[in-house]
Amino acid sequence: MSLDAAKQFQRLVEIVAALRAPAGCPWDREQTLESLRAFVLEETYEVLHAIDTRDRRALSHEIGDFIFEGVLLAQVCAEDGDFTIADALGAIVDKLVRRHPHVFGAVPRAATAGEALGRWEEMKAHERTGDDAHRTVLSGIPRTLPSLLRAYVMGTRAAAVGFDWTGASDVLAKIEEEVAELREVLAQDRRDSGRAEEELGDVLFAIANLARKLGIEPEAALRRANDKFVRRFDELERRVTARGASLPQTTLADLEREWSDIKDAETP
Repeated sequence: MSLDAAKQFQRLVEIVAALRAPAGCPWDREQTLESLRAFVLEETYEVLHAIDTRDRRALSHEIGDFIFEGVLLAQVCAEDGDFTIADALGAIVDKLVRRHPHVFGAVPRAATAGEALGRWEEMKAHERTGDDAHRTVLSGIPRTLPSLLRAYVMGTRAAAVGFDWTGASDVLAKIEEEVAELREVLAQDRRDSGRAEEELGDVLFAIANLARKLGIEPEAALRRANDKFVRRFDELERRVTARGASLPQTTLADLEREWSDIKDAETP
């Protein structure tokens, strides 16, 4: 199986090189690192969608598309003399071995997944600050990450060096504190929109860290909540229109009763 995977990967690398060659595809030859950003993002979300829908067949294809984007990015850099796909693969292989001394080294095996993750984050923090005096624990977190996910990653890195709440209940208390501060701003006669935005941001940041303490990836949780809302709202609209009415013509009380019925119908 591994030999077959190596053969297929080598074939992909050769195909990408051919596409970028002078006699290759005009579209592929025009691509730059900057132009490929949108495609990398698109393929990332298509992988996530396949995971969320538990569509293994689609996931197989989406993983292939995702890997293709990585090989194409590396090919562009190889042509510029920066690095090759072999360099990129070597870097991740070395990193995985280095950060798993409990598997590939003499360090005792991690007893739990949480312990293994803690060791990984500790080594990441050491690598970030050990070789470069200008790097910090939070250096390198992309600003382009979705903000909820970025908050989750920031909290994970801070926790790896001991800056964390003791338990989920402590984060809940922090959320309640931030909500109280937001209520205070909203209760003012002359609302400060800038302050309201700041306090709401604090609430969301604390919620992202509650997700981390619960072992839940917040972007995934929010995607599922969004999908649930769409499913229920579509059903609400279908029921209302089936009666010959429209949503704007229906009272809020009637909409809420219908919504409650839809929720009850989904409850096992």
